[in-house]
Amino acid sequence: MIYVDKIEHYPACRLKTKYWCHMSTDGSLEELHEMALRIGLQRSWFQDKTTHPHYDLTPNKRALAIKYGAQAVTAIELIEHCYPVLWRVAQGK
Repeated sequence: MIYVDKIEHYPACRLKTKYWCHMSTDGSLEELHEMALRIGLQRSWFQDKTTHPHYDLTPNKRALAIKYGAQAVTAIELIEHCYPVLWRVAQGK
């Protein structure tokens, strides 16, 4: 499943847009890359973080991801579903 969290405002961000969210998956990264391609993202925008691989999405791209089946969740839910190791650490387990 592909997940997107809520759009947040990041005023200190160096990018042109200051509003974005995260898109990740509890499945294979290939599934994530397929969704990214479908909504018009470049593979080079993938953030290959060891603990939390993801794409950042603008509001328009988030809307497209949801249109194509991504589930809208809170940031906490995204971490719980997509990054179980981080979730356990956050819970002190």
